Amino acid sequence: MAWAFMATKSEPSLRARALRLVARREHSREELRRKLAAHAAEGEDVTVLLDDFAARGWISDARFAEMAARAKARRYGPLKLAHYLRGRGLADEIIAAGVKAAGADGVSNIESIWRSRFRDLPGDEQDKARQVRFLQGRGFPLDQIFRFLKQMETFP
Repeated sequence: MAWAFMATKSEPSLRARALRLVARREHSREELRRKLAAHAAEGEDVTVLLDDFAARGWISDARFAEMAARAKARRYGPLKLAHYLRGRGLADEIIAAGVKAAGADGVSNIESIWRSRFRDLPGDEQDKARQVRFLQGRGFPLDQIFRFLKQMETFP
């Protein structure tokens, strides 16, 4: 009975919903399109809204790529970062620029991730394989992993 007297909230407009999403954090254009498409009423064009937001500078794929890559660069290598950004609907050139701006393709990144998990160089082939698999899982290419391990053997 008490429920009958409660005021019902009306659904926010598509623009208000988009503003609320953009105010919380950066989004890629494709990510916003996916989120808003589920709430778009018939006749509402999400693309026009996103074009307006991009023209005002409220959304930017390049800015999103750089911020997302920087946020995840401490834990992941360039391959995993690129995979994450590709899943957000970004173009390859924007992904490459974002990963480069985050500095995730450097040796210092692989070293800090390796040191967070391992204290010593691999003692035998089994340890080496385990460390290589770990770094591969974190998104580093094999050539970079082997170069890093060889460098660590030379200068521990």
